[in-house]
Amino acid sequence: MIDKSDTAFMIIATALVMIMTPTLAFFYGGLVKKKNVLSILMQTMVILSVISIQWVLFGYSLAFGPDIKGIIGALNFAGLRGVETQPLPGQTIPHMLFMSFQMMFAIITPALIIGSFAERIKFSGFLIFILLWSTLVYDPMAHWVWAKGGWLAGLGALDFAGGTVIHITAGISALVMALMLGKRCSMHEGHSPHNLPISVLGAGFLWFGWFGFNSGSALGINDQAMYAFINTNTAAAAAAIMWMVLDWKLNKIPTVLGIITGLVAGLVAITPAAGFVSPLSSIAIGAMGSVFGFIFVTYVKKKFGYDDSLDVFGVHGIAGIVGALATGIFADASIGGTDGLIYGNPRQLLIQMLSVLVAIGISAIGTYVIFKLVDLLTGLRVDKREEALGLDLSQHHEAGYTLID
Repeated sequence: MIDKSDTAFMIIATALVMIMTPTLAFFYGGLVKKKNVLSILMQTMVILSVISIQWVLFGYSLAFGPDIKGIIGALNFAGLRGVETQPLPGQTIPHMLFMSFQMMFAIITPALIIGSFAERIKFSGFLIFILLWSTLVYDPMAHWVWAKGGWLAGLGALDFAGGTVIHITAGISALVMALMLGKRCSMHEGHSPHNLPISVLGAGFLWFGWFGFNSGSALGINDQAMYAFINTNTAAAAAAIMWMVLDWKLNKIPTVLGIITGLVAGLVAITPAAGFVSPLSSIAIGAMGSVFGFIFVTYVKKKFGYDDSLDVFGVHGIAGIVGALATGIFADASIGGTDGLIYGNPRQLLIQMLSVLVAIGISAIGTYVIFKLVDLLTGLRVDKREEALGLDLSQHHEAGYTLID
């Protein structure tokens, strides 16, 4: 039976997750050079548009349609056939609303990846890549973890709001894309954000939208939604403080870029655990996500020399892995799900490890294959002249700023 309060809550949560994609555009947009800011905004807005249609036509059915051997959903829901106002078994919101909420997750996941190849990708190739990636990587992974009959769900994998499905898949795919595209031509010149205040505004609204992201995953106004809300805020705060302290101690000064990067790492880390752990555990999870994110962004990236432009792998991939594993450690059955390691269930940590490995595998292999295919069809990297000119002009014949400095 439909609950009107749960339905109203989920409509709001769905809208909050939707606004995270254009908000992400500004978070990323402020971090690139001014000649590439419109390309970031364009990429996120076209993802919002293209994946909305893909999800309605067949994406939702592949992810959440009737299970086929635990691997993928059947096309029974293609074109939203049979997706009506009546709730699915065990839910209290319209099926159409559940579909819409999940659509916003499907949209923001590929949008996260664009930070890794910022300032050097061809728009035509990007469009094909995103459509194929969403269909061949995201939809199957969502089915495995979240759909009734999905094989990881059957094993008992815990992912409250997308640690494995969203952040690990995006982060690992981001690393593969960065490696295969190669470094930006201007890497030797150094790089600093062209408009950090815009990025701060984007980070603030990402934090705000994340309440819908995590609390909405409870699918109603209940105890898990309450825990997810406070855990989201607490983990982000702990992570922001931790990154600032590390910056201050190791780099001799606290930075604005550091604190907004840290809070995003904390939001990522708590996402798989949000409805399964206590607020005290969320402090530990947020702090761990920040520590490991800091190590990969500051040291590992420099050591190996890959050009993950906006640190998608270091923040989303690594903090996502930390959060997924931490869920297997800190999960408390009295809050939701099942107990983790510290409550006497080491098996849950092993299941979480398997989920992490699966997410890494499908992301790495799928992205590699899709990259090779699209690169063969259209090419994926712009030439040196176009990169030097900037993607705003070379790909879209527009400029984000028209005033002379």
